[in-house]
Amino acid sequence: MPQPQDRARPGDQPELEVQDGAGTPDGFRRLWTPHRLAYIKGEGKAGQSGECPFCRIPRLPDDQGLIIARGVLVYAVLNLYPYNAGHLMVVPYRHVADYTELDDKETAELADFTRRAMTALRTASGAQGFNIGMNMGHVAGAGIAEHLHQHVVPRWGGDANFMPIIGQTKVLPELLAQTREHLAAAWPQNGHDASPS
Repeated sequence: MPQPQDRARPGDQPELEVQDGAGTPDGFRRLWTPHRLAYIKGEGKAGQSGECPFCRIPRLPDDQGLIIARGVLVYAVLNLYPYNAGHLMVVPYRHVADYTELDDKETAELADFTRRAMTALRTASGAQGFNIGMNMGHVAGAGIAEHLHQHVVPRWGGDANFMPIIGQTKVLPELLAQTREHLAAAWPQNGHDASPS
């Protein structure tokens, strides 16, 4: 059992471990994120598996598909590679690539679900602001351009710290399954109030 004098103290330098083939030891600590390799390689994107992920997700149970809420024409789902905790997307069930292809009812429900998403994120996590938008086409940055999806990204004061700016790393405070549970519980049924637990 470690003794009090053996515990690391603030300012102590960690002991460097030498590993064959790992390069020259240095004073940096590494934040290993092997799950990000799927994103870097583009796994699960439309065209690779032969099926659009946004068409496949609604056939899954909500917890497996990370679906927060289902509407008649659209659904809300967590982003698998979030910019911030709670980053979700509002997606039409119909496989359309461009906003101008939505009919009036789809457009209205997409707007309503965006409003509900903001309410749920404020209720569940105290979001102070939002980035909301769509990327139309690959040249505009759409990761899955074949199926329209609107991003709703919650923001808080000071949420852009040195990790994403210098370290190119996002630190998320909870697992996606936990975030889905919190947002599903806070999802407003009538567009304004949180649903009962």
